[in-house]
Amino acid sequence: MWKLLTPPAYKAEMTGPDADAYYRKMRWRVFMGIFIGYAGFYIVRKNFSMAMPDLANFGFEKGELSIVLSMNAIAYALSKFLMGSVSDRSNARVFLPLGLILAAISMAFMIVPVTAIGAEHKDWAIFLMAALNFLVGWFNGMGWPPCGRVMTHWFSIKERGTKMSVWNCAHNVGGALVGPMAVYGAIWFGSWFYGDNTELYFLIGTYAFPAAVAVFIAILAYVLIRDTPQSCGLPSVEKWRNDYPKNYSAKHEEVLTTKEIFFKYVLNNKLLWFIALANAFVYMVRYGCLDWAPTYLKDAQGYDIKQAGWAYFAYEFAAIPGTLLCGWLSDKVFRGRRALPTIIFMAIVAVFILLYWQFSHSYVIVTISLIAIGFFIYGPVMLIGVQALDLAPKNAAGTAAGLTGFFGYFFGTAILANILIGYVAEIAGWDWTFILLIGACVLSIFFMAFTYKEEQYLVENRK
Repeated sequence: MWKLLTPPAYKAEMTGPDADAYYRKMRWRVFMGIFIGYAGFYIVRKNFSMAMPDLANFGFEKGELSIVLSMNAIAYALSKFLMGSVSDRSNARVFLPLGLILAAISMAFMIVPVTAIGAEHKDWAIFLMAALNFLVGWFNGMGWPPCGRVMTHWFSIKERGTKMSVWNCAHNVGGALVGPMAVYGAIWFGSWFYGDNTELYFLIGTYAFPAAVAVFIAILAYVLIRDTPQSCGLPSVEKWRNDYPKNYSAKHEEVLTTKEIFFKYVLNNKLLWFIALANAFVYMVRYGCLDWAPTYLKDAQGYDIKQAGWAYFAYEFAAIPGTLLCGWLSDKVFRGRRALPTIIFMAIVAVFILLYWQFSHSYVIVTISLIAIGFFIYGPVMLIGVQALDLAPKNAAGTAAGLTGFFGYFFGTAILANILIGYVAEIAGWDWTFILLIGACVLSIFFMAFTYKEEQYLVENRK
C-alpha cells in the first residue's frame, strides 16, 4: 500500500517557451482535478442526514440515529489531522482518489444494516451503521490534505487566496447535489433493486447512487491530478513565478519524515496554534448559526418550517460569493495577507449576529442577517485554511491544515457549536447563545491578531 502512495520521482526540468505553456496547461488541469475530486467527497459525506427521516419509519429512534450521525464528525476531525501527515508523504494523484473510493464503498455498505439486519436486531444495526459512518468520515478526511498539497506545489503564495476561494466552492457544489441525487437516484434505480418495495428505494438514492457517482469522479480525478510540477519535468512554482515566501528553502521540495513534519514544522509552530484556536471559534460561529437556525426560528420565534428552511438556504447560498470576494481581497487588496481580511470579516459577522438576535421578530431582518453572516463567515473559514498552508513549508501543508481543521471540527463544531450551544439554549435560554456567538467572534479576532505581524513581510517585499 505504501509503495502505491509513494510520491513520483522528479523528472529532468524542461526549458523554453513550450515548458511555460505546458506549465499553464497543467496548472489548469490539476486545479480541475482537485475541484472535481473534492466535490466528489461531499457527495458521499453527509448522506446519513438525508436517510434519517426514512430510517425512523423502520423503528430506529432519533437518539440512536444521533449517535450514528456524530461518528462522522468525530472521525472526520481526527482523520483530517492524522491523514494529513500521511498525505504530506504521499502522491496526491493516488491519495485523493483512493480516499474517495473508500468513502464511496463505506457509504454503499450503509444499506446492509437496514436490509440485512433491520430494526429487529436494533443494537447490531446501530453499531454497524455507526462503524460505517465513522469510516465514511475517516476516508472523507483524506480529501482536504492532498488538495492542500497540490495547491501549495502548483500555486504560489500571492495567488493562493484567489485560487483557493474558487476551489473552496467545490464543497458547496458537491453538497448541493446530495438532495437531488437522493430523489432521482431513488426514482431511476430504486425499482431495479427492490421491485415494488418502495419503502427501500431511498437506500439507492441516498447511498448506492451517490457512491457509484463518487467512484466515477475518483477515476476522473486520477486522470487529471499530478502530484508536483517537478514530477512533470517542471520547476517549482516559486521559481517559475519568482514568488518566494519568507520561510522558503529548497528542503521544502523534499519529502519529510513524520517526526520532522510534526515536531519541527507543525507542533512547534506557535502561529499555527494561534490560527487553530481562531478556527475553533470561527467554526463555532459557522455551525452555531447554521445548525441551530431552523430550531431557533421555529421554536423560539414561531416561524414555520418553510420560512426557516429558506433562511437556512440563504445562509448557505451566500457563502459562494462571500468566499470568492474574500479570497480576491486577500490576494489583490491585502497582497497575500490573510489575518487582516479575516479580522475584518469576523467583526462584520459579529454585527449581523447582533442584528439577528435583537430583531429576530422581523423575518426580513432575520433573512438579511443570515445572508450576511453566511456571506462573511465562509471567507474566514477558507482563509484560515490558506493561512495554514502559508505558514508551514509546502511538504508539511497537509498536516498544518489538518491541525486547524481538527480544532475547527472537533472543538469548534462538535463541542462548542453543537453540545455547548444546545445545552445553553436549553438551560439558560437563546439570549445566552447569541452572547456566546458574539464572544466567539471576538476570540477569533483576538487569536488571529497574533499572526498579523508575521504577514507584514508580504507588503514590505512589494514596496
